[in-house]
Amino acid sequence: MLRGLMMDQPLLISSLLTHAAENHADTEVVSRTVEGPIHRYTYADSHLRARQLAQALTRLGVSAGDRIATLAWNGYRHFELYYGTSGMGAVIHTINPRLFIEQIIYIIDHAEDKLVFFDINLAPLVEKLAAHCPTVKGWVAMTDRDHLPALTVTPLLCMDELIDQEDGHYEWPVLDEYTASGLCYTSGTTGNPKGVLYHHRSTVIHALAVSLPDCFSISAKDVVMPIVPMFHVNAWGTPYFGPMVGVKLVMPGAALDPKSLYELAESEQVTMSAGVPTVWLNLFAWLRSNNLKFSTLKRVVIGGSACPPSMIREFADVYGIECNHAWGMTEMSPLGTYGTLKRKHLELPIAEQFAVKVKQGRPLYGVSMKIVDQAGDTLPRDGVAFGDLMVRGPWVTKGYFKAEGGDVLRDDWFPTGDVATIDTDGYMGITDRSKDVIKSGGEWISSIDLENIAIAHPAVAEAAAIGAVHPKWDERPLLIVVRKPDAAISREDLLQFYDGKVAKWWVPDDVIFVNELPHTATGKLLKTRLREQYGAHDWTA
Repeated sequence: MLRGLMMDQPLLISSLLTHAAENHADTEVVSRTVEGPIHRYTYADSHLRARQLAQALTRLGVSAGDRIATLAWNGYRHFELYYGTSGMGAVIHTINPRLFIEQIIYIIDHAEDKLVFFDINLAPLVEKLAAHCPTVKGWVAMTDRDHLPALTVTPLLCMDELIDQEDGHYEWPVLDEYTASGLCYTSGTTGNPKGVLYHHRSTVIHALAVSLPDCFSISAKDVVMPIVPMFHVNAWGTPYFGPMVGVKLVMPGAALDPKSLYELAESEQVTMSAGVPTVWLNLFAWLRSNNLKFSTLKRVVIGGSACPPSMIREFADVYGIECNHAWGMTEMSPLGTYGTLKRKHLELPIAEQFAVKVKQGRPLYGVSMKIVDQAGDTLPRDGVAFGDLMVRGPWVTKGYFKAEGGDVLRDDWFPTGDVATIDTDGYMGITDRSKDVIKSGGEWISSIDLENIAIAHPAVAEAAAIGAVHPKWDERPLLIVVRKPDAAISREDLLQFYDGKVAKWWVPDDVIFVNELPHTATGKLLKTRLREQYGAHDWTA
């Protein structure tokens, strides 16, 4: 074998911010802070603070491979943690603060997090967590001394103080590019949440792929506002591809109400944004009521849930904004497909172009896809046949942290849990889910957990939870219940039974009482029939 003569330089996350500091030094990173004011500084500033943070973590005893957790919104301090942690060889573990508290405790303990950094408006949550997380050696408030919350947790540290004590004279270590860099847990739709452990190589390659013209199509001319949180699979890669190409980053913090988002986008001249459909539904309603439009926003990425066709039309027809589907999952870093048109589609009538755009898109280079039948045989790519969607690629997981779930691959392919079609041009369309999970506002809800709680009520004989179409949240859980003979229970009684057992947004929105539930020949609930019967539930009735 004749080997090439190229330099052996590893793909490292630290190189992304170093590149930005050297070539986009004065490009801004703007944040709406939890404390209130707008904070702005440059990539050069963030690079210095990230190096100071790496020094501070070292002083606190953080070693290579240690997990450092965050409970935080999109902001400059969270951005610094992405680089200060991974750059030194540790692992940043972003946690969704909206999860039920018992899930958060499980996740912190399972990851064996050494430190937890938190935004100060999440201080009450930290107060509840601290006593249940024995691996955590310190709780670090992401603020300055003047805004440090009064908490009983010990030790309570201040992020800005830790950084200010260091000089920033720090050289990023040259790591093996397969070194673990980030940890995200799935939502635990079946059983406990499972950890997906990314490495430097997968993260950098993913950032390169999503920056391409047929995906997010971003450059140093763009101003990008990620509405998708940084705890949702790394804000779909924004903290990495942002400095890679030198975009101006605009972080909305915890203020995700329509007025705050609109004002920030307008004042900072945002050109591109990304978020789940629910955010845009709320924003559209507010824009209509105030007779407003965006002046600089040109492109929007929709993911997390299927984008309603009416929303894609409204973006284009009313606001002149290009809206594209993205599809992926935590196990895919997360991007797998993106919904841009090919040249030949531009010659089609608008209606036929639209039929392509409402699909989930075609794979990015690096991602391979196929659909298989129940026997595992590959099905044709004709846009008609549908089967279990399988994926593989350099940023697709090959297993879960600590081997949870065992060997998840099937003949070196990862089973996504979705049922889909793939056409001759590679466009993939989700047709169903192989697991009966409910997706509400971009978040997964376990139907099994909801059913188990309902069945625990003494008056309930059997229960099924399905996702019914909802005009605001995409889907909301609907509970279908069989009462025990001679038992009396009302809708209100059963919904109140969920109090304290799941997060509030998991609680079903309505209950339907029936005499019996349909079952398969093997005794399993026939949820396909339930969805046919009740999937278009009238929530106003």
